Parts: sequence; C-alpha cells; structure tokens
Amino acid sequence: MADPTLPVVSAGPVNKGEQFTSFDVNAFEVPSPREEAWRFTPFRRLRGLHDGTAERTAEATVTVSGAGDGVTVDSVGRADERLGQGGVPFDRIAAQAYSSFTEATVVTVGREVELGEPVTIEVTGPGEGQTAFGHLQIRLEPFARAVVVLDQKGSGTYAENVEFVVGDSAALTVVNVHDWADDAVHVAAHHLRVGRDATVRHFAISLGGNLVRLSPVVHYDAPGGDVELWGLYFADAGQHLEQRLLVDHSQPNCRSNVVYKGALQGDATDRAREAHTVWIGDVLIRPEAEGTDTFELNRNLVLTDGARADSVPNLEIETGEIIGAGHASATGRFDDEQLFYLQARGIPEDQARRLVIRGFFGEIIAKIAVPELRERLEAAVEAELEIAGA
Repeated sequence: MADPTLPVVSAGPVNKGEQFTSFDVNAFEVPSPREEAWRFTPFRRLRGLHDGTAERTAEATVTVSGAGDGVTVDSVGRADERLGQGGVPFDRIAAQAYSSFTEATVVTVGREVELGEPVTIEVTGPGEGQTAFGHLQIRLEPFARAVVVLDQKGSGTYAENVEFVVGDSAALTVVNVHDWADDAVHVAAHHLRVGRDATVRHFAISLGGNLVRLSPVVHYDAPGGDVELWGLYFADAGQHLEQRLLVDHSQPNCRSNVVYKGALQGDATDRAREAHTVWIGDVLIRPEAEGTDTFELNRNLVLTDGARADSVPNLEIETGEIIGAGHASATGRFDDEQLFYLQARGIPEDQARRLVIRGFFGEIIAKIAVPELRERLEAAVEAELEIAGA
C-alpha cells in the first residue's frame, strides 16, 4: 500500500486520467462549485463532507451473506497492504472517508473459485442525524467468477470508498443498489482495477436518498480487459442523483461499454423540490491503448415539470489505432409516436405511459442475473410510477 501520508500524483500530460490522488485528506483543497468536478453538486446538502466539518458520530453496519467455500471475509485496518490496490482517493471526500473509517471489510473470492450463488453485502446507514465513513474491497483472484450484490439502505450521512480488484481472467458482476431513506446523503468512490482478460459487469441502481453522488473509475492493468457499466436511476421531487464515471483506457485491446438510463419527476411549484440528475461520462484512450473498443450512452426521460437532467459525455482519444469509440446522450419527454401507437391499439394513455417507461428501463433490468433482485427493481419502478401517476 502507498504511504498514506504522501500524495500520489500521476506523471505525464494533463488529461482526464491524470487526477491528483492521495490517501491524505489534507493534500486536497476544499472543493469549489467553480470546479468542473463539482459544479453540479449542491454543496449545502453535503453536510460538511467536502470541507472537513463532518465528523464521524456513528458506524454503518456491514453484513456479508452467501459467502460459501472459497470466499473469505476480513475486517482490517488501514495498515493492511491490500487496501489501495484498487485505487487511491481522487477527491477530498474520498480521502476523508479513507482517513475516517474504523474498519475496512475485505471480501476475497479465491483463485479458480466459481460461485453458484451471489454474495450479498448489506450496508445500513448510521441513522438519521448521524455521520459514518466506510471502506469496502471486493477481490477476485485469477480465474474466479462471482456475482456480488451491494445493497445499501437506511438513514444518515455516509461517505465511502469501494475497491474492486479483479484478477487475470476473472469475471465479476456487481449490482450496487442505493435504496436509501429520504434523509440519506451518500457519496461514494468506486475504484475498479481490471486484470488481463478480466471481465467486469458493474450495475449502479439509484432509487432512494436525498443526495447520492457516485464516482466509478476504471483502470486496466493489462490487455484484454472487458468492462460494462450499467446504470438506472429514478429521481423524485427534491432528490439529487449524480453519477460521474471515468474509464481510463491505458492498455491495448481492451473494451468498455457504458449505458445509463434515468427518469425524473419533480415538483414544478417549489424550486427546492426540483428533481435533479447528473451524468458525467469521461472516457480516455491513451496513446498506448491501441485496439480499444468503447462506447457510452446516456438517456434521460423527464416525466414532469420541475425536473432537470444534466448529461455530459466526454471522449478523449490520444491514438488513432482503435477499433471504435463513440458516445451519445439524449434527454426528453415521452415519445409521442410511441404513445400514439399504443393508444391507437386501444391502450389507455396512463397504461401506455407505464409501458413506455417499463420498456425504457427493461434493457438494464433484464441484464441483472439475480431473479429476486430483478423482481425487486421492477416493483420499485412500479412504485415510482404510482408517485408519478403514470
């Protein structure tokens, strides 16, 4: 593990991938809304996570279930040499979380172990009015295969780092569900470290919470890595849901595919109850990353007035020797042609709207390989539609 008292800075030209990184919170300046990385985030709702005034007052509860043969679960301190192998904090909140947790949880799937059932990691917030910090690492040794469900719920303020260290030729599917209570504030940095010929399928499902900001960063350690990032979010009145992704292609012959879809329903009569979503998708292809194949897509469906979706795809290419690279983004209301088609076949408007929304999210939900979780998410979307009156 790198020395936590010293900043770690990448060398080379300045680009999206050359982030300042450090385990030390004091190595970072207090962020400003004028900075690109923070310009969409409502600082007044961060409860001091960004400026050091948020102190740990309680602990979140971490429970691991379904860890059978070939899986180990350890509670460790900051001195454990495995911590930081997935990635180093890249902003002040992530560094604050690293400096402030009391115990980290490390879940390891052994070499060549293939799990038949998912491992579930349940994180429950510290409680209303309380603040906690956490650190979780999920490790797959070479040739291992596993599905991990990271289920986050409860109340309070919670900042964390989550590391995914995926060994050579290993395959990890992780489904992270943010099902927080209405008061919750959650800021998370996800560090994905991908080995040679390794496969990662990362699902981020944001439904609950007052403010949720998730920042996944993908690093490839060797050629042949294959990463897919899937996201689903549904923002109600007063919610701020923010997703900031960076896929750093630094190795040849790697692949990435990003698909995030969101729906919003706000309150047009009260500006403070605006529904706000933010999706920032950064993909960097470095000079040495020949043979890269990448695409990113974001779609947002605005269901009511009083809703705002910010979507910013960014693609930075430093070599022309690639298979393909592209991005697309769109935000809009219902497709009138779809609604007309359904209504012309005798389906009432409210049912037609529901069918369109179900179809909008169906692509992502169908790819989740845990039937009980698919059913839960379908029910959650239905509950959101009840609120929308769709």
